[in-house]
Amino acid sequence: MAGQGGLRRRSFLVGSGLGAAALLGGASPFMTMGAAWAAPAGELYQAALAKGIRYGSSAATWQVQPDPAYAALYARESGMLLTEDDLLWYRLKPTPDAPLDSTYGDQIVSFATGNAQPVLAAHLVWDEGLGEGWDPDALYNLGSQEARDLLFGTIEQEVAHYAGQVTAWVVANEVTDGRRKDANGFWTVEPWYQTIGPTYVEEAFTLAHQQDPNALLLINDFGFETGSDAAARRRSMLQAIDYLQSRNVPVHALGVQAHLNANGFARKFDTAAYRTFLSDVAARGLAIFITEMDVQDDGLQADIPSRDAAVADVYALYLSVALQEPAVKVVLNFGLSDRYTWLQEDFPRQDGAARRPLPFDENLQPKPAYTAILQAFQNAPARPPL
Repeated sequence: MAGQGGLRRRSFLVGSGLGAAALLGGASPFMTMGAAWAAPAGELYQAALAKGIRYGSSAATWQVQPDPAYAALYARESGMLLTEDDLLWYRLKPTPDAPLDSTYGDQIVSFATGNAQPVLAAHLVWDEGLGEGWDPDALYNLGSQEARDLLFGTIEQEVAHYAGQVTAWVVANEVTDGRRKDANGFWTVEPWYQTIGPTYVEEAFTLAHQQDPNALLLINDFGFETGSDAAARRRSMLQAIDYLQSRNVPVHALGVQAHLNANGFARKFDTAAYRTFLSDVAARGLAIFITEMDVQDDGLQADIPSRDAAVADVYALYLSVALQEPAVKVVLNFGLSDRYTWLQEDFPRQDGAARRPLPFDENLQPKPAYTAILQAFQNAPARPPL
């Protein structure tokens, strides 16, 4: 996330059948777009589509508007747009007293619509992305009713504004945890948890569904692949899904961020446990979106050929496991080109070498990572599309 204050994911890196849920077994939400628009022609998109998978990437106005070459690459290669910055509160509500400003969000949604790219809008509930107009402890200092009015009032206005324009919402982002959690897997240090209470997640989903019954609603999180608490994080997410479904909350899909770390990935990635986790999610009736995939190239030599090959190996291994699960319907990179990677700004390499986490390099040329992702789609089992 460009230019924003401490993301919680950074510490990791150093079923309701109502409404849109019916779309999972019925008419595709991606088929509501006008036939006059041409579909992306890129190889990644086409190879994924042939297997019933929607491939795409995040994007932001500050990337595509001043850079026509990147905008053209994005239009060609991406079949779905995740809003990277333009619906975060530093854009949407830059100060606590500011009215909602949909200017940037409208522009990125319009860009996606013009490219026939369905939109995954993010995020309705998150404790980050506030920007410099907010005190770091502002959310924690709210009274209970203040917090309810702020969070739910924003969700109500925002979802109503974009109803019919976006396909899916990340409703709850990074709300579970492997350690500091309650009995249902929810992260207890989350400011909305502390001000509103543990029901804030289910209330947010219900409100979003009321405002746009046709949108797919996601719970999204990180850290399921490697790390000392990966197994605990997987368990917490399953607990959270079970709780939400027991309350008839309209949660339709799990978003798996898939911020991968190349440092020892093949050794640390428990492929069997991960495959079981995805299968367990699917057994609960949820679709699975890989939402923010990239590879942090820590632990790799600076020379480009060997580093690019190692990053490609991570993509190949990860996708060979993840795509075995037929419930994985969407795969999104967190950016298409190394020209625009949050890792370069937020986690520069100690040796000063530029980060190379994405399928295209700074010059918008395909890298070994591109080939690895392409081959993973080509080798993936076919599945019914979302």
